[in-house]
Amino acid sequence: MSLTGTRVLLSLVAVAAVGGGCARRSSTIPGTRIADDRFNRDVLAAVEAYRLAVEKGDAEALFLMASENYSEDSGTATGEDDYGFDGLKEVLVGRFRMAKDIRYAMKYVTVHSTCAPADEIPLGCVARVEALVDASFTVIDARGQDRRADKRDQNELVLEWSGEKWKFLSGL
Repeated sequence: MSLTGTRVLLSLVAVAAVGGGCARRSSTIPGTRIADDRFNRDVLAAVEAYRLAVEKGDAEALFLMASENYSEDSGTATGEDDYGFDGLKEVLVGRFRMAKDIRYAMKYVTVHSTCAPADEIPLGCVARVEALVDASFTVIDARGQDRRADKRDQNELVLEWSGEKWKFLSGL
């Protein structure tokens, strides 16, 4: 084989290897590094519904997304600000009563679950979504003036499969 023939053959092998490698790689959900599969899409759809309800200030919709086993420790060491399902509605209504013009963006970082991939999600399967939150909202300060607050944070949302839909165990 001539030198030119060898180069052509090597070029074809390289193109085939690159093309074959791309075909075997799993795709990711756009804008994330999370594998694009039905499980992850379903979990993130529930989180996206949460995000939209926050932007609308819809406390009732958020409350309906919560599991009866909901528990929140607010990320603090003391238990004084902890609450469960029974206290959630009051917390949500109170927060939205004070805020308006809410913008709530999330960048999804990871999704982890306690159950193995399967055609059907087992009852009680828990999914943990790590997200970067970029939010802003307007509140009225002590002088009666509108004050725009910007918040950036990392949040973990924990959801449980109820048999019908994903319900939040914490993170709302």
